[in-house]
Amino acid sequence: MVMIIKKGNLPATPHTEFYAIPKVLALEEIHGSLGFNGPWSRKLHVRSYPTEQVQAPVKADFNFVCTAPKEADILQPFHVLTGDMPTEGDALQCRKPIVFSPRTVVSILKPKKSFPEGVFFRNGEKHEIYFVQEGEGILHSEYGTLPFRKDVYMVVPKGTTYRIDLKSKQAYLLLIESVYPIVFAPHYFNKGGQATLMSPVVETEIETPELGKPIDKRGKFPLYVKHDGGKVSLLTLGHHPFDLCGWEGALYPFVFDINNHHGVARAIHTAPPHRQTFQAGNVPNNGFSLCSFKPQMEGWHPKDIPAPYAHYNVDSDECMFFCNTAYGARKGILQVGSFTFHPAGLPHSPQGKAALQSLAARAKVSTHLAVMLDTHFESLSISSVGYAYREKDYALSWDDAKWSDTPEKTVDWQSPSE
Repeated sequence: MVMIIKKGNLPATPHTEFYAIPKVLALEEIHGSLGFNGPWSRKLHVRSYPTEQVQAPVKADFNFVCTAPKEADILQPFHVLTGDMPTEGDALQCRKPIVFSPRTVVSILKPKKSFPEGVFFRNGEKHEIYFVQEGEGILHSEYGTLPFRKDVYMVVPKGTTYRIDLKSKQAYLLLIESVYPIVFAPHYFNKGGQATLMSPVVETEIETPELGKPIDKRGKFPLYVKHDGGKVSLLTLGHHPFDLCGWEGALYPFVFDINNHHGVARAIHTAPPHRQTFQAGNVPNNGFSLCSFKPQMEGWHPKDIPAPYAHYNVDSDECMFFCNTAYGARKGILQVGSFTFHPAGLPHSPQGKAALQSLAARAKVSTHLAVMLDTHFESLSISSVGYAYREKDYALSWDDAKWSDTPEKTVDWQSPSE
C-alpha cells in the first residue's frame, strides 16, 4: 500500500524506549515483506513479544490442502456454480479452494457463523484479498477493527493475526491468496507515490482499521496458522494478540469498495487491463492482475461492438467471478456466483449471437459486476471441490447449434482427396 498510516501511540523514532504502561517497556515488532525491502509496518506491543507460546504447537484437526481430480487432466474450460455450494460452518474453516497453484489459491467461503469464540487465524504463507459478494461483518486484527460489507475488497497482508465476526446471518466471500503482496497496480501512481490524475483508483478512498485500547490480558489464546501448502498448525499464545498501543507503516489490512474503481472508457472496446484494480507480483512477468468489471459506459463509436472479441491470452489463465448475470457476452450461461476458469491453452469468446445483440448496448451504461483474475506465466488447476460443482457440458456452450434461431443446414467435412 502506498499510503503510510499511523494509529495509536508509539515513539517518533523507531526502536527507542517507550512505555504505554508505567514502568513496563513496550516491545517493538516489524511486520515486513519482500525480505524487509517491501512494504512494512512497525507495531508496538504493550508488554509481550508476539513469539510467546505457552503450549507446544500441534497439528490442527483441519487443513486447506488443495487436491485435483485425475479426471481434470484433460484441457478444458470450467464453469463452477459456486451459488450451488452450501452455506455452512464458520468463517474460519469453511473456505473451499476451487482453483490453485503453488503461488495462487482461489476459494469460496459461505459461512453462517463467525470464527469460534476466542479463536484467531493467521495466513503464514500467502497474502489474502477477499471480495464480499454478500454479507457484512468486522475483521478484527492487531491493527484494529475493520468493518466490511457487500461489494468491497478486503486486503489482509500475510502474517496478520485476525478473526472474522459476522453481523449478517450468513456471508458469501470470494478469497484470493497470493505468495506476493497484493497492491494497487503500481502504474497508477506517480514518482511521488500518489495516484495520477488519470488513475481509476484513488488511494485515499481506502478504509483502514480503527485501533482501540490494547487488550492486555494473560491466558491461553488459540491461534491457527496456515503454512506449507495449506497445512494448519495450532499455536497457543500466552497473551491476547491484539495488544498494540500503536502502529505505523504501509503494510496493514484495508477495505476498498469496488464501486470506487472509476472506470476509464473510450470510444471502442478496450482490453481488460484498463479495468485492473490490484496486482500481485511483478506483472506481467509473474503474479496476477485483478480487474473490476463494474458498470460503466460502453464504447460510443458509431460502429462499436460492446461485446468483447474472442481472446487468447497465451501467457495467462483467466478466472472470472460473476456477481450478477448481466454480462452480455455469456447471457443464458451465467448464474449469480458463476466462476469461470479458462486455461491459457484455450481461446474463449462470447457465445452465439451475443456480439450482434450487444450492438443495442452501444454508448449505454452497463450493469454487469464481476471480478476477474489473470495469472501471468502461472498455470492453475481445478480443485476437487471446483470440479464437483462444475457445469459438466460447459466446453460445448459455444456450439453454434445451441444458439442459432434457425440452424443452417450443415454437411460433413471431407478432405480434398475424397
